Amino acid sequence: MIRKERAILALEDGTVYRGYAFGHRGETVGEVVFNTSMTGYQEIMTDPSYNGQIVTITYPHVGNYGVAIYDMESNKPYVRGFISREFSGEYSNYRAQQSLEAFMQQYGVVSIQGIDTRALVRRLRTGGVVKGVIAHRSYTHPEDAYGEFSPAEEQVYVQRALDHQDIDGFDMTKDVTTALPYAFPTLRHGKRVVLMDFGIKHTIIERLSEVGIEPIVVPAHTTPAQVMALQPHGLFLSNGPGDPAPLEYAHKTAWELMGLLPTFGICLGHQILGMAAGGRTFKMKFGHRGGNQPVKNLLTGNVEITAQNHGYAVDLESIPNGAFVATHVNMNDGTLEGMAHSRYPVFSVQYHPEASPGPHDSRYLFDRFIEEIDAFDGATGTPTEKALTGRLGV
Repeated sequence: MIRKERAILALEDGTVYRGYAFGHRGETVGEVVFNTSMTGYQEIMTDPSYNGQIVTITYPHVGNYGVAIYDMESNKPYVRGFISREFSGEYSNYRAQQSLEAFMQQYGVVSIQGIDTRALVRRLRTGGVVKGVIAHRSYTHPEDAYGEFSPAEEQVYVQRALDHQDIDGFDMTKDVTTALPYAFPTLRHGKRVVLMDFGIKHTIIERLSEVGIEPIVVPAHTTPAQVMALQPHGLFLSNGPGDPAPLEYAHKTAWELMGLLPTFGICLGHQILGMAAGGRTFKMKFGHRGGNQPVKNLLTGNVEITAQNHGYAVDLESIPNGAFVATHVNMNDGTLEGMAHSRYPVFSVQYHPEASPGPHDSRYLFDRFIEEIDAFDGATGTPTEKALTGRLGV
């Protein structure tokens, strides 16, 4: 029988799960969430939207197809930790360059396996997301890596989780945004669009490029004047981590540019648009994270299966003067999943139409964006009938 190094997951509510070490040996702390995707663990780990979070994968077996460099969604993993029922130490995939464990060790991702992930997810669904600590005994007790943590040691980690900085009210984008602007290379001349980087995924940039857009990615703190100095045809507000409320600089930028450029927001970008228009957001109990979220298009009646990763949602009724109208809603809980401005060519969705990982039902939104840009052409501030139809998803 192979002996495994011991590890624990200690939650701020006092719950302790005992399992085995995997990945980089050490300790980590963050907000514990769960993702219901059946594949795509590498894309999940490298999604900057997970900055500050420890991700539990509900699928019981993770790592069997290894890690491929072309599946990276950013330059490194941003998850604080990873949890699985069972990690695979071996992999089989002609595209892969290394095993998942080697990848985690390379980038310092502390993980735990062998716990009852069903019980953990049930606890998160019932009580909501909580802060937690993953600790490896080989890190704290290298002389006895296979021994158990004592009850007193476990309580130390429970307290450490309790004392950890909450994500609420904290700007998480400063750790994930680009330091300098950069242009994404394209093979053809297209419409120049400024992409505000709050934690953008590589696949989003690629999808925009595919529909005829020349992306210029800029830092989160870029001012409206700096955006307009680039003479763009459109504006894109990206996904990103954490609470949208403290990003007042982003709200201001979005507000000042609203109506001047056709604008598309995804995930955090969607929330920023809602707050820029005077609305509010709220934290969800356990959020939407996975590749199987059903969303209804209110204009067509179609139901799309979508990829999602968010813990906050926009309260549409809080936006004054009916500035935005709902275009998409979640079929499970009725929360807002998409909206469009009632006057300007500005629209957004809460989910991830680039779907990496996930289904491709919503990729049409990138085509709608370039249609908005083409229809705007001349920028009077009032969209044509064609642009309005495209924005609402008809």
